[in-house]
Amino acid sequence: EVQLVESGGGFVQAGGSLSLSCAASGFTFDAYALGWFRQAPGKEREAVSCINGNGETTHYAASVQGRFTISRDNTENTLYLQMNSLKFEDTAIYYCATVTFGCRPVSALTGGYWGQGTQVTVSS
Repeated sequence: EVQLVESGGGFVQAGGSLSLSCAASGFTFDAYALGWFRQAPGKEREAVSCINGNGETTHYAASVQGRFTISRDNTENTLYLQMNSLKFEDTAIYYCATVTFGCRPVSALTGGYWGQGTQVTVSS
């Protein structure tokens, strides 16, 4: 059974940092591109970032470029998202997911298997 379990969300003031983790099991971890998506209240879910299986290719949404860093540890089957200089508009539920058709510019990303999400709240 595929499982993706996010952790690390919480409450932070604007300008602060949070680090999200996603522990994966039930599939060959390094064979899959992975991504982070988010959904803010009243908005559609959007792709934030992706990383390919060996970690050499990444893509970011323009809104987070330069502030967020995606990474993965294939020995620990874990995906990460380091979020710095957080803004109020980053408030959302963040989901990790396997990415169908590989890591590509985020506007073209499609999630496959999904985690349950972790809430990130940024106060202004």
